[in-house]
Amino acid sequence: MDTLGITCVTISSDHIVAKRKKHRFFVDKSVTSFAATLIQRHGTPDEWAILLPSHAVAVRCTSFFQRHLAALEPGQQTRIIDLLPRTNPQHGIDRGAMRVSPMLSVVIYPKRYSSVAKTFWQHTGEGVSSRRAELCHRAFNDGFLAPRTNDDQDDNSHGHPASPKSIKGPLRYQKARATDGTEEHERTRSDSSPEEKRRNANDSLQFVEERYGRNLDLSRASQAKIAIRRRIAGALAADVNLNKMTDTIQLDTGIRQISGFSENDVYLYPSGMSSIFNTHRIMMASRGDMKSICFGFPYIDTLKILEKWGPGCLFYGDGSAEDLDDLENRCEQGERYLALFCEFPGNPLLKCPDLDRIRALADRFDFAVVVDETIGNFLNIHVMPHADVVVSSLTKVFSGDSNVMGGSSILNPLGRYYNRLKKTMELEYEDNYWAEDALFMERNSRDFVSRIARINLNAEAICSTLKASKYGEHNVTYLLSAADS
Repeated sequence: MDTLGITCVTISSDHIVAKRKKHRFFVDKSVTSFAATLIQRHGTPDEWAILLPSHAVAVRCTSFFQRHLAALEPGQQTRIIDLLPRTNPQHGIDRGAMRVSPMLSVVIYPKRYSSVAKTFWQHTGEGVSSRRAELCHRAFNDGFLAPRTNDDQDDNSHGHPASPKSIKGPLRYQKARATDGTEEHERTRSDSSPEEKRRNANDSLQFVEERYGRNLDLSRASQAKIAIRRRIAGALAADVNLNKMTDTIQLDTGIRQISGFSENDVYLYPSGMSSIFNTHRIMMASRGDMKSICFGFPYIDTLKILEKWGPGCLFYGDGSAEDLDDLENRCEQGERYLALFCEFPGNPLLKCPDLDRIRALADRFDFAVVVDETIGNFLNIHVMPHADVVVSSLTKVFSGDSNVMGGSSILNPLGRYYNRLKKTMELEYEDNYWAEDALFMERNSRDFVSRIARINLNAEAICSTLKASKYGEHNVTYLLSAADS
């Protein structure tokens, strides 16, 4: 008999906090340090900065400010600064290299409105990781990362600016060598062949990455993400050679048990909240602005996302059969909804919503179902047939090491909104998962399957011990796996 394992860690040591690389409720010192440096150079004492992974996210942040502070005084407006690497001004820069290179966007805002920035940062989960902040801060201090200028051209890939400006690095990145060993004068853009321009640009990016990126291997970072997506899809259970992560695997059988499902239906995000926030955003982009339903006692930020973005939500905190009766009655009276968001099981009360009835109501009244499987995890529960989208925080049991954050969103290819959502994803999704974080997540999750088996056994033993104690079984929440329920 398997049980769902729940672990709780209390952090009481400043040393432990300093070593942690995952932060949900406080901004890491590396991020605030970089923000302070940016304000010194580009702001005023009355301003502060929020660091975000892309220009598109920064635009959403400024829009949030405008909605909540409609009467910003003149001179108190927010502004965006895009930071990008300064490399040789050559064309043909490798797009994969650009995505991994240190770049981010900064929203500078009046310090008096820091609570608004904190709300956006916490609820959306879209802030930069501490690893990204550390790398970019060093690059910025050394002049290899600088604000975008009017001479920089736009790159339509994920809202990132391109065409970086010239920098000086080691000689092997600056000048070509003559056959006799003497340095040639740097060639101008018009004198260089397209192939040489591409090579020089990639060399410059490599220099930035080697100096500031802890020698990250671009191909390994990309392959690590594929490995993570396959592990989430249920096609990869253990260690893997990242160099062989190539062809897409079609999963007609396996853990997820959904015909036509592949890792291409798995999308990675910097955090679990980012996956929920963006799933809601994609839903509205594909189906229009409608109220959502928050069913059951949720993780607080999920409720806040549904309340603060879009037309609002209908909240059923108990998640009971009576609540479903009320929802059915509302729908019969003509009310229409975007999607129902729920957790299976709920955190922290471990209450499980009636997914069979929810699915039936969704099909009858035309709303989507989004299930957060974080606590249960797909090795213990099988919620995908009931959901249009399955979201999860990878930060917790999937990683298991408390040193990296991550999130995922999975589209059900058999869902009624799949084609619409897939098309919207192709237009709207941007991969903001920092390369180094992906490498840590892939490494941590290699023993995910065996670790869950141990957690299940330990959780069952703890529950049995507590049930046999003087406190009695009424004080112990004991949840059987889907296979035994």
